[in-house]
Amino acid sequence: MNQPSNVSLSYRDAGVDIDAGDALVEAIKPMAKRTMREGVLGGIGGFGGLFEISKKFKEPVLVSGTDGVGTKLKLAFELNRHDTVGIDLVAMSVNDILVQGAEPLFFLDYFACGKLDVATATAVVSGIAKGCEESGCALLGGETAEMPGMYPDGEYDLAGFAVGAVEKSQIIDGSKIVPGDVVLGLASSGIHSNGYSLVRKIIQVAKPDLEADFHGRKLADVLMAPTRLYVKPLLALMQSMEVKGLVHITGGGLVENIPRVLADNLTAVLDGSSWTMPPLFQWLQQHGGVADAEMHRVFNCGIGMTVIVSKENADAAFAQLQAAGETVYRIGEIRARAEGQAQTVVE
Repeated sequence: MNQPSNVSLSYRDAGVDIDAGDALVEAIKPMAKRTMREGVLGGIGGFGGLFEISKKFKEPVLVSGTDGVGTKLKLAFELNRHDTVGIDLVAMSVNDILVQGAEPLFFLDYFACGKLDVATATAVVSGIAKGCEESGCALLGGETAEMPGMYPDGEYDLAGFAVGAVEKSQIIDGSKIVPGDVVLGLASSGIHSNGYSLVRKIIQVAKPDLEADFHGRKLADVLMAPTRLYVKPLLALMQSMEVKGLVHITGGGLVENIPRVLADNLTAVLDGSSWTMPPLFQWLQQHGGVADAEMHRVFNCGIGMTVIVSKENADAAFAQLQAAGETVYRIGEIRARAEGQAQTVVE
């Protein structure tokens, strides 16, 4: 029979600080409140987030997406910069559901760590709230998991979950794309959140001064620039004209993502000279000795989103997106695919 122990243990002794968790929830509440929008029922603190779909939808279809920030977090730990990775987290999911025509409605986050540092977690969530505000979606809830022994000291992991809605008749699936349609490219804000395992390897080899000037900014700032949110300009474009295809350029780059919206008999022919690869990508390629084909498969190379419209609407789409603050390039066109031809060709 076990003898009773004279030791009195608490959850804090096991490495979990309930008070820190409560303090984080209180810090989050005003941030979440700023993201509230029509449809939210209740606020942070319940067991589940409640959201009522607007009556403006006649046949609403829910579109969901989930993603993380990947090994960009490793760089955030090294630089002790936590205020922008939350924007990355939101952008990776809302940009994904946007390409099917969906308006992002709400977002949920999962923050996991070994020991909860309230200041660090608050900085991360402030970025999540900012990303939600810029996307017009509500930060409806989330989970903070403090799990001693699961993560190294000072490190954490993130996951995000977005839900949006689109009218069933207005789902964008690429089925209307035909030869002659135009491919527009929207500039990225940097590397976004893909390819950081290679980025970190190049940094390890090149050993640059991350605090040194790089085209007017610190190299660290350029490397950590958050993923661009394309939600509001593209939702507005969808309201004014038919958008046949949208592609979020993430892992796989232009060459592997554009085919996801093309029928087997179509190919996207891109003019590689129609935009200039930003200095950061040139630096990465030079210092890593990365082949062109590998650059195109790993990085966005300066194009974070592509928009496919009819030739007749191309100029108007270009002008509207530019007026909304996007840097826009006319990067290619859709053609009939020859036998054996790749579905994205960069010439």
